[in-house]
Amino acid sequence: MASRPRAVYISFLCSSSSGPIVIDDLYSSRILGLAANMPHGGRLVAPQATSEKTAKLCGSTVIVDLSLDEEGRVAAFAQDVRACALGQASAAVLGAAVIGATALEIDSARDALRAMLKSGGPAPGGRFADLAVLAPVQDYPARHASTLLAFEAASDAARHALGARTSPAVAG
Repeated sequence: MASRPRAVYISFLCSSSSGPIVIDDLYSSRILGLAANMPHGGRLVAPQATSEKTAKLCGSTVIVDLSLDEEGRVAAFAQDVRACALGQASAAVLGAAVIGATALEIDSARDALRAMLKSGGPAPGGRFADLAVLAPVQDYPARHASTLLAFEAASDAARHALGARTSPAVAG
């Protein structure tokens, strides 16, 4: 699949309830670099499962297509991401490391990312350790949903793909 040019969208918010937001504090060059170079952009022709997630607050959307191999590991993956730079950066980390991951690894990374953002927990480890770059997002609750979106969609798609593999076929 040929890569297509990426546009990075940044939503500027001049103030919050806790005072002014300094954009440089949140949108580091590392985050912007990830957002501009997201792996596996687009859609799969015949995925085993697809999941679409939307962040209600900002309208960001992520569609994840994936297929699993015989061992339940991600063998094919694509994502269509329409999100702010933070959502795109999170999706870039996912895309860079998801091939070969199990549904459990994706779920664990999603849960650790959520804990890091919402309660100051440690950054995810293992193949998704680059999510640590998003630690500053914990200070901006309005950005949590878009940052979690790609992992929410990937987790959902992986669970659906596993379920389809273990469910008996329904006669029509």
